[in-house]
Amino acid sequence: MAYVALSEAEKTFILHGVEEDFRCDGRSRRDYRPMELETGLVSNASGSARLRLANTDILVGVKTEIDVPNPLTPEFGKLEFFVDCSANATPEFEGRGGSNLAQELILSLQNAYESPLAFDYRTLCLIPGQQCWKLYIDILILECGGNLHDAVSLAAKAALYNTKLPRVTATLLDAGITDLIISDNPYDCTRIGIDALPLLVTVCKIGDYCLVDPTAEEEVCSTVSMVVSVSMRQDTPYLSGTHMTGGGSMHRDTMLNCIQLGLSMGEQLNKLLLKMLQSEETRVGPKRPKTVGFLK
Repeated sequence: MAYVALSEAEKTFILHGVEEDFRCDGRSRRDYRPMELETGLVSNASGSARLRLANTDILVGVKTEIDVPNPLTPEFGKLEFFVDCSANATPEFEGRGGSNLAQELILSLQNAYESPLAFDYRTLCLIPGQQCWKLYIDILILECGGNLHDAVSLAAKAALYNTKLPRVTATLLDAGITDLIISDNPYDCTRIGIDALPLLVTVCKIGDYCLVDPTAEEEVCSTVSMVVSVSMRQDTPYLSGTHMTGGGSMHRDTMLNCIQLGLSMGEQLNKLLLKMLQSEETRVGPKRPKTVGFLK
């Protein structure tokens, strides 16, 4: 969270706006700021996406490699997150100032994706116990304008939707050795199913009310927030994890209200994100070129 210096009068103004359900930028407590999403920006990555949520700017790249599965989970692939806070995002990120925030975001994403309702790691397995796909999800925070958890999860899901895995075929050699043949055709690839991938929804408590998509100024006015991880299964939202941020506390009823609000907003965000990704792919997505000539 980027620190923003606010006077007591400014904090009171924000608090009264939340109480009246009319925030400083004209939104209600359940509204998100405008988003801009682009995919396929990084040519050297298997998939990439850039998300801009008002003043929050996130760039995500996905790299793939073939690795050996964990002996404890021989039928599962691997997924690894890395977050880098650019020093240009806010002066507080200079040096190692953003390391704590980066680690918090990594743990939030790892806990969300570890849920069996969130991501099926078996889809990344090539040969059980021998070969699997390992995905490196590199997240770069270019600008910090509040609500990083939500923006990072949206950008990561969009990048995974854009990720293309080369088609792999296995051949059995002598002595029972299996050899993998990776297709070098950029159009002969498979995609990762993202329908159940989780989204993080930050529910911020200001005064006696809860709101979503807090700005940097609203985060300063809040003492505690709940990050709700929401996964979709058969058009039904499931809770795949929660954790608290901030030094305050919540009443039990407030926590239940935050979870219900997070599930509702997570369902809406997921539908809008999928619609946006499909619309962009239809408009500018790569199409397989027609083969010309007699060597087909």
